[in-house]
Amino acid sequence: MNSHKKLHKLQQILTEMGEVTVAYSGGVDSSFLLKVSSDTLKSKSLGVLAVSPTFPSREYERAISSAKSMGALVQVIYTHELEDDNFVKNPINRCYFCKSELFDSIAKISEEERFNNFVDGSNMDDLGDHRPGMKALKERGVRSPLQEAGLTKDEIRELSREMGLPTWDKDALACLSSRFPYGERISREKLKMVDKAENYLTDLGFRDIRARHKENAVNIEVDPGQVPQLLEPQTRQKVENYLRSIGYDEVTIDPEGYRRGKMNDKILKV
Repeated sequence: MNSHKKLHKLQQILTEMGEVTVAYSGGVDSSFLLKVSSDTLKSKSLGVLAVSPTFPSREYERAISSAKSMGALVQVIYTHELEDDNFVKNPINRCYFCKSELFDSIAKISEEERFNNFVDGSNMDDLGDHRPGMKALKERGVRSPLQEAGLTKDEIRELSREMGLPTWDKDALACLSSRFPYGERISREKLKMVDKAENYLTDLGFRDIRARHKENAVNIEVDPGQVPQLLEPQTRQKVENYLRSIGYDEVTIDPEGYRRGKMNDKILKV
């Protein structure tokens, strides 16, 4: 089945639902889902953007702007996963506690708006990674229409490009808590350090940035094609100076660059 047939299937799924509340982050997948649901269901589609210390600060304005450009309805809420010690302890299933907080919060909005269906932007590529948050979805009856339609990440990007969505070539988006090795406690202060580091690298023009935090050290990943640029002596020194100024004692650069799912390699091999 080609991508356009899958898009038609997605539209049929949404039409059968009748009304949906979309977990919206401003990323490639949720933006595409919100666009299609808004076009298909009009006022019966609502995006809910959850903001917390784990949400990259640079993404808030982008998400709001993207929603406006799509003509989509969006409501902003604030989540409090840092108040849950199960999340803060950062176990292997950390995402389960984060998603539970997120979906419970969005479910309240869904009930208030009397929208009976709650959906998220998980796609076919997400099925092969370590995603304990999927358990939280299933427990709460959250549906993933992009998966149901068989859409992959590449197909979603291509369809988004055809629709003129500004997110079609957007970097992969993940919450800041994913920057910490499992077992290291997560705090508001550490999240701010990661956020500052990634904002700084974004301002320098780098893409697919991950500031991997471990105690007082940080390992930087960027798009593989940009690694040589980051390793240029002048740029590297500039970056290291800034990262040390915000509290890091040790700064390293990953020569491989960013690769999706890298942090979960050891888990998936077990």
